[in-house]
Amino acid sequence: MKLEIRRYRWSDLDTILALHRICLAEVGLMPGDGVYYDDDFPRIQEIYVACGGDFLVGEIASRVVAMGGLKPVDTCTAEVCRLRVHPEYQRRGFGAAMLHALEGRAVELGFERVRGDTTLNQGAALALYARRGWRELSRQRVGDLTVVYGEKRLIPPAVIEL
Repeated sequence: MKLEIRRYRWSDLDTILALHRICLAEVGLMPGDGVYYDDDFPRIQEIYVACGGDFLVGEIASRVVAMGGLKPVDTCTAEVCRLRVHPEYQRRGFGAAMLHALEGRAVELGFERVRGDTTLNQGAALALYARRGWRELSRQRVGDLTVVYGEKRLIPPAVIEL
């Protein structure tokens, strides 16, 4: 199975919103828990793309099974948001492929680093970020959840001078 990664289209909205909710429920989380919300989904173009970021989806046989967004924080930093892989497709490298694509896109857009957060409930996400070279910045208790904040410095492609 090959994951095809492409830019978000408006027609993906219902599918990615459902994917978001399914993935949260899988680890015992839900929108409105103090950490996770879903009010940005109807405004993906505005919140992610129009302000200099991007939003990607991953498909297998035309079915959206993964997603992730880049939301600019400042001129040097983008936040990785909404990194999700449908539970039926997890543990196949698709989360790593999406994160790799998002980091690559961040470099293309001129960002020097990416940041993000996850919770201790999401062990697979914590492990993925660690494998991809992210470092933990801090932890914060939000209600019953512990949120882990991380960051990675991006390395732009080497410029070869002749």
